[in-house]
Amino acid sequence: MSTKFTEAKLEEAFIELLGNEGYPHFLGNTINRNEEEVLIEEDLIAFLLSQYKNDGLTTNEAKSIVLQLKTLSSSDLYETNKTIMQWLADGFTFKREDRNQKDIWIYLIDYSEANNNTYKFVNQLEIVGTEKRIPDGIIYINGLPVIVFEFKTAIQENCTIHNAYTQLTTRYKRDIPELFKYNAFCVISDGVNNKAGSFFAAYEFYYAWRRVSDLAKDVDGINSMFTLIQGMLYQNRVRDIIQNFIYIPDTSKKDEKIVCRYPQYYAAKALYENIKVAQKPAGDGKGGTYFGATGCGKSFTMLFLSRILMKSEYFENPTIVLITDRTDLDDQLSGQFTNAKNYIGDNTITSVESRAELRELIQGRASGGVFLTTIHKFTEDTELLTDRTNVICISDEAHRSQTNLDQKIRVTENGVKKTFGFAKYLHDSLPNATFVGFTGTPVDATLDVFGKVVDAYTMTESVKDEITVRIVYEGRAAKIALHNSELEKIEEYYQVAEEAGANEYQVEESKKQSANMNAILGDPDRLKELAADFVNHYENRINEGATVKGKAMFVSSSREIAYEFYKNVIALRPEWNEVKIAEEGAVLSDKDKREIKPMERIKMIMTRGKDDPKEMYNLLGTKDYRKELDRQFKNEKSNFKIAIVVDMWLTGFDVPFLDSIYIDKPIQQHNLIQTISRVNRKFKGKNKGLVVDYVGIKKAMNLALAKYTKGEGDNFEDIQQSLIVVRNHLDLLSKLFHKFDSSKYFNGSSLEQLNTLNMAAEYVQLTKDLETRFMGLVKRLKAAYDICAGSEQLTQTERDYTHFYLAVRSIVFKLTKGDAPDTAQMNAKVREMIKNALQSDGVEELFKMGEETEKEQDIFDEDYLAKIDKIKLPNTKIKLLQQLLARVIGEMKKVNKVKGIDFSKKMETLVTRYNERDENDVLRSEVYEEMAEQLTNLIWEVHQEFTAGDDLGIDFEEKAFYDILKELCVKYDFSYPEDKLIQLAKSVKDLVDGQAKFPDWSKRDDIKSALKVGLILLLDEHGYPPVQRDEVYKEIFEQAENFKKNSVLKK
Repeated sequence: MSTKFTEAKLEEAFIELLGNEGYPHFLGNTINRNEEEVLIEEDLIAFLLSQYKNDGLTTNEAKSIVLQLKTLSSSDLYETNKTIMQWLADGFTFKREDRNQKDIWIYLIDYSEANNNTYKFVNQLEIVGTEKRIPDGIIYINGLPVIVFEFKTAIQENCTIHNAYTQLTTRYKRDIPELFKYNAFCVISDGVNNKAGSFFAAYEFYYAWRRVSDLAKDVDGINSMFTLIQGMLYQNRVRDIIQNFIYIPDTSKKDEKIVCRYPQYYAAKALYENIKVAQKPAGDGKGGTYFGATGCGKSFTMLFLSRILMKSEYFENPTIVLITDRTDLDDQLSGQFTNAKNYIGDNTITSVESRAELRELIQGRASGGVFLTTIHKFTEDTELLTDRTNVICISDEAHRSQTNLDQKIRVTENGVKKTFGFAKYLHDSLPNATFVGFTGTPVDATLDVFGKVVDAYTMTESVKDEITVRIVYEGRAAKIALHNSELEKIEEYYQVAEEAGANEYQVEESKKQSANMNAILGDPDRLKELAADFVNHYENRINEGATVKGKAMFVSSSREIAYEFYKNVIALRPEWNEVKIAEEGAVLSDKDKREIKPMERIKMIMTRGKDDPKEMYNLLGTKDYRKELDRQFKNEKSNFKIAIVVDMWLTGFDVPFLDSIYIDKPIQQHNLIQTISRVNRKFKGKNKGLVVDYVGIKKAMNLALAKYTKGEGDNFEDIQQSLIVVRNHLDLLSKLFHKFDSSKYFNGSSLEQLNTLNMAAEYVQLTKDLETRFMGLVKRLKAAYDICAGSEQLTQTERDYTHFYLAVRSIVFKLTKGDAPDTAQMNAKVREMIKNALQSDGVEELFKMGEETEKEQDIFDEDYLAKIDKIKLPNTKIKLLQQLLARVIGEMKKVNKVKGIDFSKKMETLVTRYNERDENDVLRSEVYEEMAEQLTNLIWEVHQEFTAGDDLGIDFEEKAFYDILKELCVKYDFSYPEDKLIQLAKSVKDLVDGQAKFPDWSKRDDIKSALKVGLILLLDEHGYPPVQRDEVYKEIFEQAENFKKNSVLKK
C-alpha cells in the first residue's frame, strides 16, 4: 500500500481533528435525503421543535420554515445568501398558523451557552444540480450546510489551493448553486496552506486563521490547519463568526461579503472585553489601544467592534462616536458605516458636519446611534456634549496631530487663540465616555488617552504560494538592461524582504519572476523592437511558404501591453488594418460569401474594460463580436490572420491550420502545454507548428513536456541513469535524516503522518546548511524521479521515501516566516522599481529555437558576447555566460570527452567560487566583473580547443583520440614520441570509423569484440603503451562510443 499523503489522507486528518472539536463524521451516503437536496431537513425540524417547544411550535410550522428557506431562489445567489445570512445572524419573525398566537422570533442556530445545536461533518455527499458534484466536506449546523471544504494534496508543488478555490467558485457555483445559499464561508486546504474566505470573494481574500487563543503566537504551514480547526471552527467561535463577524453591506454592486480575518476577530473581542472593564463609573474610561499596521483592514475591525457593542446586552444599545484624522471625513469609512445599518443594527448612522450638529444629535437621545466626525470638527470647542456613560468613542489615528493635554497659545493679528491637546477636548466633551484608539503608530501619549495596547497586528497578509518554473532566456528573447542604481534598489528590496523573513526560496522565485514582469515586457522601446521583429518574422514565413494559411496567434502578458503592441504593429504595417473581404487571391463559394465577414488582418481578442481608452474600447467590441471573430479566425479564407490574445483562446480553441504561436507572456507549466498545443493540430500540408518564444519559456516547455508526455520515447539510458540518481539521493537523504524518526509517517494515522511531516520540515530547518543541502538534494531527486517514475524497477519503499522527502520539501518551500512578503507581493514591489530602470537593447536571437534546418546561432559570435557584456544585471549576465559556457562545453564533450570533462571542472571551480562569494564584499561590482571576464575567457579557451588540432595537422575528431592517448601518458607516467602519437591518433580514428559503421554497434558484442581486438593489435603495433592495457582500451573505447554516438546524431 502507498503511504503518499494524498487528498484522501488530508480528508481523513480533517475528519479526525474536527471529530475532536465535536463535529461527528458522517459519510454522504448515510444521510437521509433526496440527491438534489442540500439541507438535512430532519435535523433542522428536530432543532426547531426542541428549541421552540415552549412556544408550542408544531411540526407543520417547522416544515413551513424549511420551505421558506428552500423557496428562496439560487439564481440570484448573492441576494439569497445575504437574506439567509441575516436570518442566521439576527433571526426573523415567524407568523403562526393560528393567527391568534403572537409571532415568534426564530433563530436557526442556538447562540446561547447551552449550544443546543446538531453539528455534523459530512464528506463525499453527492449533490445533483445541473451536474452531479461531490464537495470534499461540509459542516452542517442543524441541517444547514454553513461551511464547505475543498481539499488538494499537500505533496505536489504545482497543485495548490488555488485549484480548490476555482473548483468551488466556478464549477460548484455553476452546477450546484443551491448548496451556497446557506454558505457562511468556505475552507480550502492542502494541509500546508489552509485558508477560509467568503464564497463571493476573490482568491486573494482567502486567509489563514493562524491563532487559537487570544494570546498564542501566530503560526504557518501545517500548524495553520490545527489553528483553523481549533481556532476558527471551535464551536463557540464559529457561532460567534456566523452571528457577528460576517459583514454584508446594505447595498453592493460587487457582491461583497466580508468574513473576518483572525486578527480582526481577536482585536474586536479583546477591545470589547476591555471596554467592559474600563466603562465608568467603575472603570477609568480607557478602553484600550489597538495597534494595527496600515492597510490591514482596521476599518472592518471597527465595524465588527461596533456590531458587537451595539448587539450586546451588557451595553444596552450604546452611542458610538467615530473620530478620524482627516480634514474631510474619510469617504471610505463613512461609506462603509452608513452602508452597514442592517449589520450594525441601528438606523441612525450618520456623518456629522459640525460640532453643533453632533451636540444636538447626542443630546437628543438616551442611547443608540453611530456618529462619524473628524478631529477638526470635534475640536471646535470644549463644551460638554453629554455626560452619559454609555458612549463609546472610537478614534482612528485621531490623536496623531493632537495627543497632549496641554494648552497652546497662538498670537495672531485677531488676538490670542488658545488650543488644547486632543485629550482635553475628549475629556471635557464626553467626560464619562469610554475611549478606544486605533493606531498604526503607538506613541506614549496615545496610551495616556486610550490605555494599554490591547491587541496588535503587524504581519503581512497571509502567504500565497505559486511555484513557478525557472526561466531560461532562449528563442527570440528581448534583452533588457537596467541602470545600476535601480538594480541596487531591487537588490536592497530583496534583502529587506529576506531580513523580514521571506524564505530565500520565495525570494529566489520572485527574483526569477521579477525579471519577467510586465514592467519589462511593457517597456515602450522593447515593444517597438518586438513589433518590428514579429512583423519581419511573420512576413518571412509567409514569403517562404512556411505557413499553411498564414494564421498566427500572439500571446501578450496583459491587456495594456497587448494594445500597445497592436498599435506598434499597425504603425509598421498600416495595410494590416485595412478591411478586406477575404484573404488575397481567395476564390469564394456562395457558402463562403455568406460566412466570411470583411475584416482587418490583425485583431485583439480580449474583453472590454470599463476604463479602457475609447479607441481600445471600440476595437475590442462586444461579446457577440468576439464570437464572430472566433468564427472568422477558424475560417481559412478569412482575411483575419493574426490574433493578439492575453488569456482568451489559449485553451480549448482549435484551429487545425494555426501553425505559429508567438509567446510574449510567462506561462506556467500546465497552461503552457495547453497553449503550445494550439499549433499542434493536424492539417493537410502542415508539417510543424512553430512556437516563437519572446520571454524564455523554453526551459518551462521542456519541463512541462517531460512532465505531461511521459511514456513513449523515453530514452532507455535516461531511465537507467535516473534510477541510479534516485537511489544515490535516497541514500544521501537517509544519512541526513538518520537522527530523525520518520516511522509514524509510514505506519501512523493520517494525523500522525501530518505531524511527522511537520516535524521533519522543522528538522531540516535546524541549520541553514542542513536546509540548503536538503532542498538541493530533493530538487535533484525530484528531477530524476520524474523521469523514472513509471519504471517497474523502483520498489514501493523507494517510492514512499521519495514522496516523504518531496512532501517535506514542498512544506519548507511553501512556508514563509512571520511578516515577510510572499512571492506575489515581492513581484508587485519589484515591478514598480523596474519601471524606472528600463533600457531595451535589441530583440535578440539568443539561441535559435525554431527549425533545425536554419543555421544555429554561432555560439562563439563575438557580437553576441559583446551584447551579453552590455547587460547591467550582474547575476543575469553571469547566468547567461554560464549557460553559454555549459552549452559550448556540451558541444565539446560530444566529440572530445577528455577535454569536455577538463573544461567542466574548470567551469565548476569558477561557479563554486562565484557561489561562495562574500555577501559583505564591498567591491561587489568588481567581483561580478571578474567572474564575467573569467567565464568569457573560458568560453574562448574552449573555442580555441575546437581548432587546436590544426597546429598538429589533425582534425577535431582525431584530436579527441590524441588527447586521450596523451592523458594516459601523463597518468601512467610514461613517454611516447609526439609524431608517433599523432600518427596513432589518426589510426585509432580510422579503426573506429571502420568498425562502427552500424548505428547499434555499441550494443553488438561481435562488433565490440572485433573493435577491442583491433585496438589491442593497433596499439601493440605502435608499441603503446608499455604499461597496463585494459585501462587504455576502456578509455579509448568510451571515447569511441561517445564520438560515434554523437556523429550518428549529427548525420
